[in-house]
Amino acid sequence: MTDAAQQQPKKEAAADIAVVGLAVMGKNLILNMSDHGFTVAAYNRTVSKVDDFLQNEAKNARVLGARSIEEMVRLLKKPRRIMLMVRAGKPVDEFIESLIPHLDPGDIIIDGGNSLFEDTIRRTRYVESKGLLYIGTGVSGGEEGARRGPSIMPGGSPAAWPHVKPIFQAIAAKVEDGSPCCDWVGSDGAGHYVKMVHNGIEYGDMELICEAYHMMQVGLGMSPDQMSQVFAEWNKGELNSYLIEITRDILAYKDADGQPLVDKILDTAGQKGTGKWTVISSANLGMPVTLVAEAVYARCLSAMKEERVAASKVLGGPSPQLDADREAFIEDIRKALYASKIVSYAQGFMLMRAAAAKYNWDLDYGKIALLWRGGCIIRSVFLGKIKEAFDRDPKLTNLLLDPFFKEAVADAQASWRRVAAAAAAHGIPAPAFSAALAFYDGYRSARLPANLLQAQRDYFGAHTYERVDAPRGRFFHTNWTGAGGQTASTAYTV
Repeated sequence: MTDAAQQQPKKEAAADIAVVGLAVMGKNLILNMSDHGFTVAAYNRTVSKVDDFLQNEAKNARVLGARSIEEMVRLLKKPRRIMLMVRAGKPVDEFIESLIPHLDPGDIIIDGGNSLFEDTIRRTRYVESKGLLYIGTGVSGGEEGARRGPSIMPGGSPAAWPHVKPIFQAIAAKVEDGSPCCDWVGSDGAGHYVKMVHNGIEYGDMELICEAYHMMQVGLGMSPDQMSQVFAEWNKGELNSYLIEITRDILAYKDADGQPLVDKILDTAGQKGTGKWTVISSANLGMPVTLVAEAVYARCLSAMKEERVAASKVLGGPSPQLDADREAFIEDIRKALYASKIVSYAQGFMLMRAAAAKYNWDLDYGKIALLWRGGCIIRSVFLGKIKEAFDRDPKLTNLLLDPFFKEAVADAQASWRRVAAAAAAHGIPAPAFSAALAFYDGYRSARLPANLLQAQRDYFGAHTYERVDAPRGRFFHTNWTGAGGQTASTAYTV
């Protein structure tokens, strides 16, 4: 008998759940489940990883090693619960196909990766057609969250939820009153959609923080240590959040030579795709999630490093140095960051509301805010205010219309405008700050110049228009040149 086999609990102690995939997230979720009293069957396609895991991290854990799908299925209590922690895309479909022949009606397949919500909608229907149940769940918090308590956003087959609820809510992060950052989101792809929007907001938050850093760095000439102290102060107030906290720590971190490590990191950002998916979905739904879009494109622009270096030598602009009172302008930046953050979340919740209407999801927006209060990357005290806003008005169409957020933006507005203006005047790129402010100004405008745009569309394409002096839904076409006739296009879309 191998050492690994000797270290396993007796196989009669059937497993409560199986986890497929022993990368960092899978391993940490297994150990988290074990800590909470659940017995887990661990399986990996490369079976040597199972033995390594049992001999090392899971040596004293409630973990049963499985070296084949058949063995894993035999180890599970019914209804069987199998959680896939594998790379999104084709690997998920392949594992589903390999599992189905071994499962019985009512068994549950769970996808815990960052899958595209449309794939989850398709997979839910397919798995249910085989008599099984399916869950697509977002898991946020990275390695540490998976180990100590992530935010979990499950959706899929509603009948599956009671069977996984005790496990998921036990391992999830908890907020101050002990409530778990995990609850049922909705049918088919709802869980993965909410996770996608979470990641889109995360893109926006990160870009805003980077723009605040850049304004202080090149505009005010501040050192990383000085900026670390600023973020430490900000983390004590209304901006208190995980991302502000880690930014404080990053800016204070020194390389082996005692110099700030952040200054030695190449300024090219990567991305895994969830931010892009958010932007694509927003375009498909006609929702102006402009801040996330600018955050995604800012990463794309950062990747053009060689072109930017070449352009910097030939394209001129103003001096980035600001002639401003440092302390006063830092406070302006703080308020601009807070107001822009409000817009970011307002756009995210707008997008979820539009998706809920399209895909027939019954989303509880206050509850979603609570799911993000702990464990996840965008966790912050700010989210409690969003929950309160939806408690006051469950049908709230936009966070900007809530009394608390309306007042917060009003208080920050002058600072917000000074920061955006200073960035433009001094040639400091601040696309997310600027997009947030432009959205706010557009949203509060009773009349926009789209009347001229629609006239242009009618002129060159006979796309018709509506009139302010006629009922909505009545369309008109003008023969602008006298040569086009009266035939109108049917392609008018608003």
